[in-house]
Amino acid sequence: MKKMTLALTALFLTTIGCKPTDKELTFTDKVEKAHHTEAFLAQEAVQFDLKLEFGGSERMNAKFTLLTNSSKGAIEFENGSKIVFDNAKVSYAPTIPNEEAVRFDAFTWSYFFLFPNKLSDPGTIWNAYDNKEKDAANYLTEKLTFKSGTGDAPDDWYVVYADAKTNLIEKAAYIVTLKAGKEAAEKNPHAIQYLEYKDVDGIPMATKWIFWGWEEGKGLTEDLGHATLSNIQFIKADAAYFTAGADFLTK
Repeated sequence: MKKMTLALTALFLTTIGCKPTDKELTFTDKVEKAHHTEAFLAQEAVQFDLKLEFGGSERMNAKFTLLTNSSKGAIEFENGSKIVFDNAKVSYAPTIPNEEAVRFDAFTWSYFFLFPNKLSDPGTIWNAYDNKEKDAANYLTEKLTFKSGTGDAPDDWYVVYADAKTNLIEKAAYIVTLKAGKEAAEKNPHAIQYLEYKDVDGIPMATKWIFWGWEEGKGLTEDLGHATLSNIQFIKADAAYFTAGADFLTK
């Protein structure tokens, strides 16, 4: 009996020793755990309303339906027009509010919503970041870049700040190279701030975004825009959500 007890104790200690401590967890491990990424990805699709404004003017008011693995999505505008995407293919109704920005709209706002649960996507590269801002101690901060050929804009980068107490993402500085190219984009970096997290089926979701200018070493600068997210819910995906109309164009 004594030998059995010692053997079980040794097994228990060995098992405990195999579990990573908080110090051994990576940045993405901590953030994904806080955002319940495994539970999020176990859901099939998520739907929400997004109202977005920049400079005091409404930029978008639409319903988003996204597969949680980000492979398909649909944006339905107030006028009944629609954008749908299937991986890299984007189809859209001729009556959408902003045809020039169709690919940008299809992928940017969807990516910002899904971002906390896409940190380990194929093509992501994480590196240490020397945060020299005054409140640096309040955050875990790392820089995200991408392997060549990843998505529409592999030259984009993000500096990601997670709250040091909760490990939830609070803000992410970024550049958008899709239209301007990397050199021009790096002259005007922006940031998104994730606020007012609410529980949706046990998963924390930010219901308010603020967009800012951003400077390295200084952080957030001028307030650029705001977004509110409402009616966030997990749903079963219906093929009809992602079906392009007969008159849809592609980009």
